[in-house]
Amino acid sequence: MIVPQQESFNQQIDFENPYKIELYIKREDVLHDEISGNKFRKLKYNLEEAKRLGYTKLLTFGGAYSNHIAAVAAAGRDYGFETIGIIRGEELADKFLENPTLKKAFENGMQFEFVTRTQYRDKNNPQFLAFLQQQFGDFYFIPEGGTNEFAVKGCEEILTEEDKMFDFICCAVGTGGTISGIINSLQPHQKALGFPALKGDFLKEDIKKYTKNDHWDLITDYHFGGYAKINEELKRFMHLFEQKYSIPLEPIYTGKMLFGIMDLINNGFFPEKSKILVIHTGGLQGLKSGIAGE
Repeated sequence: MIVPQQESFNQQIDFENPYKIELYIKREDVLHDEISGNKFRKLKYNLEEAKRLGYTKLLTFGGAYSNHIAAVAAAGRDYGFETIGIIRGEELADKFLENPTLKKAFENGMQFEFVTRTQYRDKNNPQFLAFLQQQFGDFYFIPEGGTNEFAVKGCEEILTEEDKMFDFICCAVGTGGTISGIINSLQPHQKALGFPALKGDFLKEDIKKYTKNDHWDLITDYHFGGYAKINEELKRFMHLFEQKYSIPLEPIYTGKMLFGIMDLINNGFFPEKSKILVIHTGGLQGLKSGIAGE
């Protein structure tokens, strides 16, 4: 079974605000150096299922700076799976060693197949997956970003008994798997707030596939122009936050989420004396190349 290098913990963020809000960050980023945060949770039961079914290969999809690709490669190395990454962007084929994420995944044993963006859109197409099976042999398929029923099951374990004290649970959203698991674990008095890294609220339908609880919402105002878009204001916020609280953030997910939460607190969005728990989903590997993703 996949085991953490360190257990996560809740770290209080001390700051003055007129609404007497209490803010804590659940440090899921410390679970593992390379299988970090929500990726650890998403892979836990997927790896167990792959072992149970007798698979020796894992195949998944991701972009050039994908946290998911990095985590799957490391998990394969540690738990005895061959790993295959279908990577978006055929132009990377002859220069992937210049990319820190792909270079590390390669060093961890991952085999790459670089495809066009048009081909990549077929990532969930059964015919394309059948073609890949002919090419690579039998494999256990993990979707882009890792989200499936086993991933949601793993993410249901993020909240613990001590987290019952909180009124709001906040989480960055990529494919919707992490927040789905959190929603399933909410207490009746709690509400989950998701901060998507992508424009729009289309992810609501994806989340509804995995949960029947309606105590949640998506806050779609803090994407900074879209996926992987950043500006100087966000960079400055992240730098000051790490300087003050010794908690590193990345600009695609956790940085935008914390910026949004602080802005909402300052504008009176949360009821007075609310207790807020923020899930740090990791993803810090991408900082090595100035970006982090998926």
